Amino acid sequence: MAVSVFDLFSVGIGPSSSHTVGPMRAGHAFAAGLHRRGLLERCVALRVDLFGSLAATGKGHGTFTAVLLGLEGFDPETVLPVEVDAALARIEASGDLRVGEQLGVDAAVIRFGVDDITLRPLTVLPRHTNGMRFAALDDAGAVLDEQTYYSVGGGFIVRDGAEESILDRLEHRLAVQPYPFRTAAELLARCRESGASIAEVMLANELATRDETEVRAGLQRIWEVMEACKDSALGRTGVLPGGLNVRRRAPEWHRRLREQDPDRDPVFWQEWVNLVALAVNEENASGGRVVTAPTNGAAGIIPAVLFYATHYLPRTADRDAEQKNRVVADFLLAAGAIGVLVKEQASISGAEVGCQGEVGSASSMAAAGLAQVLGGTPAQVENAAEIAMEHNLGLTCDPIGGLVQIPCIERNAIAAAKAINAAKMALMGDGSHHVSLDDVIVTMRETGRDMSEKYKETAMGGLAVNVTVC
Repeated sequence: MAVSVFDLFSVGIGPSSSHTVGPMRAGHAFAAGLHRRGLLERCVALRVDLFGSLAATGKGHGTFTAVLLGLEGFDPETVLPVEVDAALARIEASGDLRVGEQLGVDAAVIRFGVDDITLRPLTVLPRHTNGMRFAALDDAGAVLDEQTYYSVGGGFIVRDGAEESILDRLEHRLAVQPYPFRTAAELLARCRESGASIAEVMLANELATRDETEVRAGLQRIWEVMEACKDSALGRTGVLPGGLNVRRRAPEWHRRLREQDPDRDPVFWQEWVNLVALAVNEENASGGRVVTAPTNGAAGIIPAVLFYATHYLPRTADRDAEQKNRVVADFLLAAGAIGVLVKEQASISGAEVGCQGEVGSASSMAAAGLAQVLGGTPAQVENAAEIAMEHNLGLTCDPIGGLVQIPCIERNAIAAAKAINAAKMALMGDGSHHVSLDDVIVTMRETGRDMSEKYKETAMGGLAVNVTVC
């Protein structure tokens, strides 16, 4: 296990981890590289090419503006939506891009905007469909530096030529972890050998590179950002940006639920879970601040199921703040362990394997987290993750208008309910089952390979072409 829980759960802005967060990180990395090599002061022009899915659905996913922000040095982990709006307004009004300014250095001011980005939707680079190429030029038109990046899902980026350094970093993590694992079978074996739960195994591996205070504070921050994301959406009315005129439902649903369920009757649990999932994904669709969990398109599932765990389970709902924080940590650690398995063996990228890799993975992770805090054994937690993933196999990514709105927002609510049901089903058994989680993850990967490209975040198939949008 080389992937950290903090790789899977990172803070970014909407609407897409692979199409917004990843490209912003790539732009940021390119600008930082120019500064590091002393090339920024000589840069007078830029060339940016987007390939495959980034070009096909980049407009609706905020890719083009994310690239500009990244080149200015904004970091998706720290940038606030209000800063995004101000920077984009300034760029549009002036026509100037201040390359590297947010890095705290003298910026290279270049005439460059969204319309200067070259789109190549029918060209897919060998490594991944989400490809980007950046070039910096001097005053004679000579190329100072050129780099190719890939946004491989969940905000992760890979640069051509950087594989060796990445492998060195991952191998170091593996070398110091007490319980390395790559498959569910290995994870369960580590639990048996140590007598630890899945959450405890994941925590032990995290503690190999961070102290416990840092890990727990980091997990607490993830939960706080999830909660803040939900709360922000509940206060925003009107329609979502992008042109589909999708009405924000979360504020009205919240008002009605407070009237119908003032005392938080357990009979209304599903309505509240639906509300949280919709709220988070409406905030994501608005370009708000979210936690990639493990992607932005699936960002509402884990917060919704975590809301259920902290409000409707007797063993958690009545605990004090410190105890509740430990429940949250165990939930996120167990969920993160399942995310590691998917990331290691398959993909969390909708552009690579369809929505089964985003919503399916998030549902599987959430089911595992809930089964963990329900007191499930490692085998039961693995079974919960397997059930949830199995019943999302074949799910296509076909966003209408290339926007992370329809069917994405409702799909998160449905998948959250699936996760809760999967955890309850697993807890009714003893953990033994015919289909392993490894079998399902590999099947998801192979299904993604067989899936037509038009169902992989290109807006060229499914609902994206069968629903007329005026």
